[in-house]
Amino acid sequence: MEPISQIQGITGRTIRGHLDLRCDLRPDGVTYLSRQSFRAPIHLSKPHVESGALVVHLVNPTAGFFDGDRLDVRVDAGQGSRVVLSSPGASRVHRARGETPAICSQHLTVESGAFMEWIPEPFIPQAGARYHQQTKIELAEDAGLFFFEWIAPGRVARGEIFDYESLRWELDLEVGGKLIARERYNLNPSDHSLTAMREKFPAAHYVTVHVAGITASAWPAEELDALSGEKIYLGHGPLLAGAFMVRALCADSLAARSLLVDLRQILYRASGHSAPRLGRLNL
Repeated sequence: MEPISQIQGITGRTIRGHLDLRCDLRPDGVTYLSRQSFRAPIHLSKPHVESGALVVHLVNPTAGFFDGDRLDVRVDAGQGSRVVLSSPGASRVHRARGETPAICSQHLTVESGAFMEWIPEPFIPQAGARYHQQTKIELAEDAGLFFFEWIAPGRVARGEIFDYESLRWELDLEVGGKLIARERYNLNPSDHSLTAMREKFPAAHYVTVHVAGITASAWPAEELDALSGEKIYLGHGPLLAGAFMVRALCADSLAARSLLVDLRQILYRASGHSAPRLGRLNL
């Protein structure tokens, strides 16, 4: 396969962007970027160490994704490293001009003894948008992971609630070379795929977290159960190979952000580590 850094970027009306990172440990035990390459629509801020982890902010300085755009992401956390990948701004996909969706392909690898947190701001599909996201996560058996995702219903302030054309989400999670979770779903406002969300909350925000690196005895079940309430509907449970899953529907963006803050603190406490500050509101 051709290295993503060598693939042509701008072609006609579309952009082929990429992010290619690897983190390793220095001799003094500090995580650093041993490999980095990126191209629009992604820009990398200056990484810094916070609470024992390397914090890397991924910025999209463009207006967002359009149909036909493609972003290829590869991030490797080398043995024993700790990395947090954050996006300080929301990801946006605009109205499609043709039949081809915008595509984001993500491949994350976390090696033995390493930890990776992936915590973006909300994904906001605008009216008429088409988007396809493919994620593959490969973990060593003793690796740690907090993989957050937050899908908004659209630009609610403009009255765009579930007005996109279609979203396709794919995720494979492997631990020690064994597939333990596979998700495939299509969200299309014209069919029944959004019925459950709409019935619970008319403008529901969807928050998920895939977790590894917390023992079953330390899993904070009671704290997580206590997060459910009038504006948050949350469930959680174990996967194979010591991994866990958290899913939640939130009534609005404020409830979703509040949940994200609480979830992050609870999961970090359960893991025995401090949560690195992200320089974002309450995070």
